Amino acid sequence: MAEPEEGVSVGKLLLAEYQSVKDEQKSRIGFRDNLLYVTLAVTAAIIAAAAQSKQPLMLLALPPVCIVLGWTYLVNDEKISAIGRYVRDELGPRLTQLAGAQGDFAAFGWEQAHRGDARRRSRKTFQCLVDLTAFCALPLAGLLVFWAGGPGGGLLVVLSVLEALAAVVLGIQIVLYARATHGAA
Repeated sequence: MAEPEEGVSVGKLLLAEYQSVKDEQKSRIGFRDNLLYVTLAVTAAIIAAAAQSKQPLMLLALPPVCIVLGWTYLVNDEKISAIGRYVRDELGPRLTQLAGAQGDFAAFGWEQAHRGDARRRSRKTFQCLVDLTAFCALPLAGLLVFWAGGPGGGLLVVLSVLEALAAVVLGIQIVLYARATHGAA
């Protein structure tokens, strides 16, 4: 009787890789979702401090905070989607083929099945609106209050205009990413 091989099979390697990328995806989801809460908390704190001190100048802190957190949110969201695509398009088919599966069987079927929900498109659209509000509209509203507050000095006005442009660029990136992933991720 032959002794069992001590090596690692391709299937075990693929399953280990699956577990590893799903762990990363899970971690990124938690981090990404917390970024939205952090953004709202920091925004509320800045607005409260500006209102309490009657210093609209403090609102100039909103755009950099929201833009950095928004960009970090967007990058993590993209990586979460990329992991899903990798599992659907690479790992699943390789494991299905290795298993010699026939018919309708596909490894990691949930990775594709949950994407067929009839309300997925509306959820994605609503999430895009939430992202635009938290990361772009709030800082732009703060800038409007700053601009309405009277003269802030030439350099501060230039800074505020640059911040507004950065918020608009982030908004464009959020919309472009949402449009690209409506059907793909």
